[in-house]
Amino acid sequence: MPHATASWLVDNTALSFDQIAEFCGLHILEVQAIADDTAGTKYTGRDPVRAHEITMEEIHKGEANPDYRLKMLKGPEPVRRTKGPRYTPVSKRQDKPDGIAWILRNHPEISDGAIGKLIGTTRTTIAAIRDRTHWNISNIVPKDPVTLGLCSQRELDALVTKAAKKAGIEAPTDSRLDGDREALINELRREREDATRRAEEALKSESDLISGAAKILDPFSDNKGHL
Repeated sequence: MPHATASWLVDNTALSFDQIAEFCGLHILEVQAIADDTAGTKYTGRDPVRAHEITMEEIHKGEANPDYRLKMLKGPEPVRRTKGPRYTPVSKRQDKPDGIAWILRNHPEISDGAIGKLIGTTRTTIAAIRDRTHWNISNIVPKDPVTLGLCSQRELDALVTKAAKKAGIEAPTDSRLDGDREALINELRREREDATRRAEEALKSESDLISGAAKILDPFSDNKGHL
């Protein structure tokens, strides 16, 4: 609320407009408009001292020296989401049952609570899909939640590893990319070999050019031994 803070500083301090503008992150003309009561919106002053963003001692330093730049104690606390289900865009919510069914089929070691946090659903929904009593069970097709965009691969892998460790089993390894990885290695090896071959050919060509140029400059060089 930089404008409201600027309004309070204008009304309650002797700070310069430049100092207030820099502290609040505003243009000096915006502060001028607030002071002249010509701003498009009338702001209710917000006390930054009470908000623990600055001390009166700091304000007094600024009032005593117009060139002094005020130092903020801390910025406004960001709003953090700490509780509640994971948010899923409306466009993807119909995919949740498919993602849940995939996890239940492929990773039965993961608890319902962990699935609920990962996908953003309830235990009731998970139980209904597991028991096949879900109202839309006939249309549910197990699909990888990562592919559906319901979670990231890193989140899913971390959850699988944690659940496997807790259950005392070995965490499964994802071998879906093994073929692609091997193909990539072979491709990189071929590229390196091709680059080496081209470099050798370029050096040979350069050497031939130098040799040819030398012969042109000294056409009798080959016959010197016979003179």
